[in-house]
Amino acid sequence: MKVVFPPTVVRDIRRHGEATYPEECCGFLIGPNGGATPGPERRVRRTIPAENRNESLRSRRFEIPPEELRQVERGLEGTDEAVLGFYHSHPDHPAVPSQFDQDHAWPWYTYVVLAVVGGRSGDFGAFELDPDERRFSPVPWTVEPVAVPER
Repeated sequence: MKVVFPPTVVRDIRRHGEATYPEECCGFLIGPNGGATPGPERRVRRTIPAENRNESLRSRRFEIPPEELRQVERGLEGTDEAVLGFYHSHPDHPAVPSQFDQDHAWPWYTYVVLAVVGGRSGDFGAFELDPDERRFSPVPWTVEPVAVPER
């Protein structure tokens, strides 16, 4: 499955990661309700930032409590949107999921990891958890081209 982001989503994730550095940022990826089911493409429309609730090691771990996920899902009820996944940053580490990330992930969601090095956003990766293998696999992603008005 390919993941498609508007430029504003990538910008927002990068800004969030830089603003919370040297701690991990985290949040929700929101998109069309049909995007939560398997298919060739998943389109993310926007993000909803979350507070990293990890109590002990925010520079290396993030935690979004289940009740916050339920609150976001309730807020999307009656709309055409759903939670498609989650994003978080890795301060001074590569944009790949850690073992902790893998151990706490759920299948069917998209996970975005942003490297933030020295307070500046860097590499960006998208991943999905294989439900049988319980391992992350990278998924292709792209940024929607910005429409340029004709003159």
